[in-house]
Amino acid sequence: VRVSQAIQFPDREEWKSDIDAVVFPAMVQGMQLTCAINGEVLARRFGGNTPEQWMEIFREHRWDLEDEAEALIQAQQEDAHGWVWLS
Repeated sequence: VRVSQAIQFPDREEWKSDIDAVVFPAMVQGMQLTCAINGEVLARRFGGNTPEQWMEIFREHRWDLEDEAEALIQAQQEDAHGWVWLS
């Protein structure tokens, strides 16, 4: 678990095939937010063609992606469902 100010990112990422995205939690002052990045975005940015590859890529780039998610959370960029999407 990496702690940055009041935002924590537990290592609990998973692939959600219904939305084709890696979904990972963020704990913000005790409340859980859901962050996500879809396979298409991972492929465009880092390569890979399968959910397994994208999970591996997510783990390789975890710190950078968490920094990005943190900036979006701080800028209150949640969607209508309260999710933060990296693009």
